[in-house]
Amino acid sequence: MNDQLDFLAIGDMVTDAFIKIDDAEIKTDANGAHPLLCFRYGEKIPFESVEEVRAVGNSANAAVAAARLGLKSALLSHVGKDLNGQGCIDELIKNNVGTHYVFSHEGIPTNYHYALWHGVDRTLLIKHEAYPLIMPNIPVAPKMIYLSSIAAHSEQYHHDIAEFIKKNPDMKVVFQPGTFQMKLGTEVLKDIYANTYAFFCNVEEAELITQIERPATHSAGSGQAEFSAHIKALMQKLHVLGPKLVFVTDSINGAYASDGTTIWFMPVYPHEPYERTGAGDAFSSSVSVALLMGKSITEALRWGPINSMSVVQFVGAQKGLLTKDSLEQYLANAPANYQPTIMM
Repeated sequence: MNDQLDFLAIGDMVTDAFIKIDDAEIKTDANGAHPLLCFRYGEKIPFESVEEVRAVGNSANAAVAAARLGLKSALLSHVGKDLNGQGCIDELIKNNVGTHYVFSHEGIPTNYHYALWHGVDRTLLIKHEAYPLIMPNIPVAPKMIYLSSIAAHSEQYHHDIAEFIKKNPDMKVVFQPGTFQMKLGTEVLKDIYANTYAFFCNVEEAELITQIERPATHSAGSGQAEFSAHIKALMQKLHVLGPKLVFVTDSINGAYASDGTTIWFMPVYPHEPYERTGAGDAFSSSVSVALLMGKSITEALRWGPINSMSVVQFVGAQKGLLTKDSLEQYLANAPANYQPTIMM
């Protein structure tokens, strides 16, 4: 393909099967820290419903978000040559996402994950298949690439992506690392971090990446001065890795952004969630698209929570993604306090 893409997302694509379970409890672990989804071992547990959502995953969600917002978008990913894989490709096409860089493989199944949905959140059972990952020839570099979750066997693939990035310095790079990319570590991915334009993660991921521990007395969203200092330390260390812009989300408590000089806080758009899958992807991709469209960092910050708010009204990460017109209508009707504020 010789036409320039606005937005090329790179990462694994999956089908999520949402299994709604009401007969369960949320408890905490022995340390009182991590919530546990609990149901009776060895028994028959009734479920309420099952819904398959195809062509999802961080990067696929971002590609669909960009297409809905009006960009020429495509996905670089891998599927099995099976019915599930073709279903994922068909879903991308339905959402106006280019599929010329989606590769099908004989003998390897398409990624299929199980989402145990209880309350407004889900616990994912995941398995990423080991596809032969080769960076294809991309004759015209896109205006932006959006790199996110890729399976664990992909170290060389990441080096190949880094070489493509270095050869195209005018291309904006967005990095939203997935679990396996964080496990690879910042040294292995140093060339990607060093050439990243906008970096996205949540607070817990930022702590893992930077190895900076959270203050022991912090409670999320409390506004404590020590937590503000903690956010500043996280932002500074992430900037040292290379990203020009850093965005760190804190679930329903809001999000933070830094350009290396100023740190902003952005509240969530008022809402009641139905199912929270994809809120982070909607935030990251919407902010990225706004930046690519020439919006300022503060304007882009107002885009992200709106698409997150819309996504969590539906099951799965894509059904609620907005068009540009719809997003701008929410912006026009936003509460007066729906504005980024300078933290420091």
